[in-house]
Amino acid sequence: MVKEKLYGKTLNELIAVTRRLKLPGYAARQIADWLYKKEISDISGMTNLSNKMRDLLSSGYEYGLSEPSGTAESSDGTKKYLFKVLTDKYIETAYIPDKERATVCLSTQAGCKMGCIFCMTGKQGFQGNLTSNEILNQFRSIPEHSKLTNIVFMGMGEPLDNMDELLKSLDILTSEWGYGWSPTRITVSTVGLKGSIGTFLEKSRCHLAVSLHSPFDEERKTLMPIQRTNPVKDVVEIIKKSGINGQRRVSFEYILFSGLNDTQAHVRELARLLNGISCRVNIIRYHSIPGIQLASPGIEETKKFRDALNNKGIIATIRASRGEDIQAACGLLSTIEKNRKK
Repeated sequence: MVKEKLYGKTLNELIAVTRRLKLPGYAARQIADWLYKKEISDISGMTNLSNKMRDLLSSGYEYGLSEPSGTAESSDGTKKYLFKVLTDKYIETAYIPDKERATVCLSTQAGCKMGCIFCMTGKQGFQGNLTSNEILNQFRSIPEHSKLTNIVFMGMGEPLDNMDELLKSLDILTSEWGYGWSPTRITVSTVGLKGSIGTFLEKSRCHLAVSLHSPFDEERKTLMPIQRTNPVKDVVEIIKKSGINGQRRVSFEYILFSGLNDTQAHVRELARLLNGISCRVNIIRYHSIPGIQLASPGIEETKKFRDALNNKGIIATIRASRGEDIQAACGLLSTIEKNRKK
């Protein structure tokens, strides 16, 4: 019999489990405490539950953690972990140390259906949504778990295309019965799904990052097919109307491509598009992928683009490139593993 995993369940789901097994009312919080606050990995370690209660739990459930199936480590300290999910699918999780910060980058889907031309994950096609167990297992099962200071949902897949499991994961991460993290330590990235972004802003207090990459309609369509049905101007309007307060940061991710989206016309249009939003633009160096003839401009040209945005009143920063010697582009490591298994 395949047992159901406890790890990744919300408090309400754990209450439902305890009621099903006719366990005492207080047992759900005790189980949550063991799942999210203690360093155990088996139901037998839940020592404030009676032997009978643990036996009942174990009859139909398991703790539910799984170790990475592979690791690649960069000379700069960045690590990429490979996890097996669903049925013989693979996802990547990145650990990024940076001075006093230690960030984990989580995946929410195997593959992706968004089809951005610069992303290796999109070239895999969509393979399935991850459960909250599979999402949070990445956070819990890397060796650096106890060192983590920040979480970004910027790995494989589109988080807002897996909304239910995303919100469950965020609930567990931020609730007092869960990990108790401040939402200000968590950022969720999206290509901009206008049917879902309002829900996210209403139901979560975590930071938001929108993948922008061009302020011009036709150009963004060539880079990101989602622009055809979810124009970024509509996404920006939803954010403006949501009443973002100072507790939540909004950023726009902007991969700079040489000779494509790095002109003064782009600076002016970005300033016009983002006018009225308290936000920042994160300029990202492009990590090349096979078969795509795009390249980053040099560092001096990148700095000029940043400075031009700053001069327009937009806070812009250049994100440091990490892990370039370990298949840094998102989806490359899992694609290699996927092809190896064929």
